[in-house]
Amino acid sequence: MSKEDILEIVHQLKKAHQSKQPIPFIRDTFNLTEEEAYHVQELFIEHQLEEKNVHISGYKVSMTSKETQAIASTHEPAYGTLLSHHVLTSESKLSKSELFQPLLEPEIIFIVNEDLTLDAEETEILQKTSIAAGIEIPDARYIDWFPNFSLIDLLSDNTATGRVVVAESAPILTLEQLGNISLELYYNGEKIKEAFSSAVLDNPIYALRWLSQKLALHGTTLKRGMIISSGTFIPPIPLEIGHYEAVYSGVGKAEITIVN
Repeated sequence: MSKEDILEIVHQLKKAHQSKQPIPFIRDTFNLTEEEAYHVQELFIEHQLEEKNVHISGYKVSMTSKETQAIASTHEPAYGTLLSHHVLTSESKLSKSELFQPLLEPEIIFIVNEDLTLDAEETEILQKTSIAAGIEIPDARYIDWFPNFSLIDLLSDNTATGRVVVAESAPILTLEQLGNISLELYYNGEKIKEAFSSAVLDNPIYALRWLSQKLALHGTTLKRGMIISSGTFIPPIPLEIGHYEAVYSGVGKAEITIVN
């Protein structure tokens, strides 16, 4: 893939963001490798940092289930970069008109309290992080994107990063407890979903370990203050106008109100 093609993809994604008009899938025109698609993501993030008053807040881990990995024909998760304008506090309001074709995913958030070493393992992660209830709102810049995306489409578009809702932090649980967190998801006061954290790679901490290992390949580590959205408990659902509440045993709850 030439440098010009890479820059053209970044340009198309920037234009979609600015115009709020979705674009055809990248794969329809360009044939990228996984590493080239991550490079597109990196360049797009660099442009965002230069052009907007934002900073890197952390990362999100996507495709933590066999089902979503099968959609993208891959055997592992993927990561995207969270910028400060992607992050909302619990009980915020969000206008659906700001987004393209948003979904909703209940997720546990890890908060990094001390810099992690390159390729950190579970013991270090447990020592240096806390957790919080969260809700991710994936959103991609492609026409009719879910579930029709490919891996390079997803990676190029920053793994469909929309918004991430983060509640107050709570002390880290044990490894066993992290694998047995129950979720109840409510929409306008009615319970619509139940699930367990074991749906996230058997344990959300394994998503964070995977991310640490993947970032290490790119010479990057997780720094103090970063937040990590670790993967959905349920298959994503369409985001509708109304009030959502995700309640996690031993962790707390995250809330978001969606308006026009």
